[in-house]
Amino acid sequence: MRYIAAWLAGNGCVPIDDLMEDAATAEISRSQLWQWRQHGAQLEQGQSVDAALLQSELDALLEELRSSLGDIAFTGGRFALAGELFAQQILAPELGSFLTLDAYPHLKG
Repeated sequence: MRYIAAWLAGNGCVPIDDLMEDAATAEISRSQLWQWRQHGAQLEQGQSVDAALLQSELDALLEELRSSLGDIAFTGGRFALAGELFAQQILAPELGSFLTLDAYPHLKG
């Protein structure tokens, strides 16, 4: 989520947890989650990776970011939009070409 929010602000490569992340990392993540949901992958605890689980985890992540960053930084960082775009991609019936294609109209100029 941090990378997508940074990308929306015009940053193509972002340090996250002492690693430089770029669009490839976000693409791998969203493709893997889409595939797990599409094929009904099972977690070790036996829970299915479905739309409800993914949305719940995404909501929890966004709330964690809001709590750690504060409302002003969270809103200014466009994390809610990043979450919406990511959710659209991982919950879509067909795997989209690239996350960035849906995000381009939202770039800050």
